[in-house]
Amino acid sequence: ENQLGPYGPGLFLSLERNSIIVPHEVRACTDSQSPGVPHASGCPAEAWAALALLLAGQPRVRLSRDGGKSYPQKHERALTEALPTFPAAVRIFGKDGTCAAIFLDFDSSIAGVDRVEADVRAVQAWLHNCGARWIEDYSPNGGRHVYIPLEQRVTFSEARDLVEALGNRHRSLDKTPHQNLLHGCMRTPGSPHKHGGYQELAMSLNMAYDVARRPNSAGVWAAMNADLAGETAAVRALRLEQAYTPTPKTAEAPKGLQLTGRMSRAMAQMALTGLYDANRYASESEARQAILTGAAAAGLELTDVERRMLQGTWPGLASFYARYASRHRAPALKRDWRRAVEYLRKNPGSKAGKNSARISPTSQPNTQPPGIQGNPVSSNPDAEHRFIRTWRNALRLKEPGYADSRTGLARRMVLRALGEAAHMTGSRFIEFGDRSLAVATGLDHTTVGTHLRALRAENDPLVTLVEQGRGTKGDLYMLTVPEGVKVTAEDLSWRKGKIHALRPVFRELGLPAAFVYEALEHSPGLTTAELVQLTRLSRTAVGESLEVLAAWDMVTRDKTRAWAVVATTSLKELAEHFGVMEAVAAQLHKYRIERILWKEWLSKNVNTVAELLSPGEDYPWEAFEGPPDEWALAAIAFT
Repeated sequence: ENQLGPYGPGLFLSLERNSIIVPHEVRACTDSQSPGVPHASGCPAEAWAALALLLAGQPRVRLSRDGGKSYPQKHERALTEALPTFPAAVRIFGKDGTCAAIFLDFDSSIAGVDRVEADVRAVQAWLHNCGARWIEDYSPNGGRHVYIPLEQRVTFSEARDLVEALGNRHRSLDKTPHQNLLHGCMRTPGSPHKHGGYQELAMSLNMAYDVARRPNSAGVWAAMNADLAGETAAVRALRLEQAYTPTPKTAEAPKGLQLTGRMSRAMAQMALTGLYDANRYASESEARQAILTGAAAAGLELTDVERRMLQGTWPGLASFYARYASRHRAPALKRDWRRAVEYLRKNPGSKAGKNSARISPTSQPNTQPPGIQGNPVSSNPDAEHRFIRTWRNALRLKEPGYADSRTGLARRMVLRALGEAAHMTGSRFIEFGDRSLAVATGLDHTTVGTHLRALRAENDPLVTLVEQGRGTKGDLYMLTVPEGVKVTAEDLSWRKGKIHALRPVFRELGLPAAFVYEALEHSPGLTTAELVQLTRLSRTAVGESLEVLAAWDMVTRDKTRAWAVVATTSLKELAEHFGVMEAVAAQLHKYRIERILWKEWLSKNVNTVAELLSPGEDYPWEAFEGPPDEWALAAIAFT
């Protein structure tokens, strides 16, 4: 009645009972919540050390510091054999867009534990019929994971097709881990669980390790796909029927693109995620050719594209070349690049000099309030920059007054954005709308407006409202050195270096990390205690920020336990890796549309100049302040 099971002699799959039969010599005590499921013979730390590195698509792991609710990219670390203290999920896909194992996540919250048990048994029978070997574990909440190690790595699209096809058969199978190339991750055996306990093996650790060390052959993979051919075809047909809207505006790719130094959002998204419109591109070959043409049109070089692929910044594009043997990938990329360049030569489009991508959609801001344009101090840029540096000293002195909270940190960043804008314009007078400051700080424009009102309402404030905005003009602010700290601020030496608003990479890493990094830029060689004193952050916040920065090789600690910035790590490249540029571009696009709508509203509802300059009390100025100005665009250029 029994046939030889996939794990070798001694372990059998009962086709009649559809369950695993475990011999006495490897049978362990059963869990009270999961009857019939054998415990792993090793402890969680041993299971993690033995299996995590073998199953992961790349040696990276993400920690969940919120009790298993999320696994953010900023908490990604190098994957080691040491068991994390937090719930930890390994990355499924590598930098090349391929995976070393298929991760099947059967979620008990979708259809209950009984459905999970039935689906897992059915999948086990299917895997046995295909000749596959697998590893299984279970969660304290009744969920199950099945891992199918592969001898030959498979591409993102191949793995996604198989998991989606299998998901059509089994309702409790969560398909999302294999649908996201950038963020697909899953807990492996031994990982702490959010409900307490660990991911426990449903087999002996020796057996699981043997499966991981002797993964399934290419023939087994072909058999699995052949059996799912019908479901795979249905999945692909459904994809053709669905509308593909990765961005608010899908760019017409190669033709007419300018040498702007930046790819269109649609092309960048394809390079990042490996997802493309199947109605527009018949195959991965056409999609990758469009990406390369867009990159060439944006002024990138072949070496820039190769670097992004090798560093994992563009895993989607790398996955399109994964079907080639490793020795053939570089020649294939060069061949496609030559085609892209040749296409652009035949279709040059308009000249780069006429490119309007970097032209501000608004008029240049006024940096002098009415009546003082002739003031000799205001018209002297050197004097203004000296004043701004003194104001920066005042900011340092006043910062301890802002609480170590989200609100306090946001107001400190808004003040930095104002200081950066003042340096850019060479004047203490700043006329930028809330949306400009929102781009510079990574906040919502309504939040920026709230913080500005609070800052100008302080006793002895650092900023003063000179004139309220009218029409398309934003509020006019003036940097002010408070009387209470004026003498001390003037006596302090000026701090070297630039003042930065929120640089794009810190949209992902967080405000505390931005302040810690800023402190180390200005004063390298600081200990953790000195950073706590200098940044005015809690020791916990500083410690977590240093851990995040060190994980991404942004800071390092020497033998004296002093921290310093790693100068060779590019903030721009990290921002590209995190995909932050897409968030910035989306914010800019949204504000440009709002600006157009606002101008259209003005043209229809404001008939005279007097009415434009003297609106009624109910006029919604704050809801429609100006979109990003030129300085905001410069700020996101990673200066």
